[in-house]
Amino acid sequence: MRKIFMVGASAVASVLLMTGCNKQVIDLTYEYSQAQIKMPDGTVIEGKVDSWNDYEGDQLQVKINGTTYLAHSSNVVLWH
Repeated sequence: MRKIFMVGASAVASVLLMTGCNKQVIDLTYEYSQAQIKMPDGTVIEGKVDSWNDYEGDQLQVKINGTTYLAHSSNVVLWH
């Protein structure tokens, strides 16, 4: 019975910790509301961040207004 309680409590805690952020993968919690992405042709995309993900390297995946962009971190600016 104790094991079931601990599993349930852990699941509830995980869900509560994931609310309020727009990062896609459980990691540290960072929340950004706006992004600016420089595209290879020089155009700049700016808008509200739906979600974002980093790949523990130089790439960021940012979803703006339903469109997903994969860009090098030097071409992306995220802010609150």
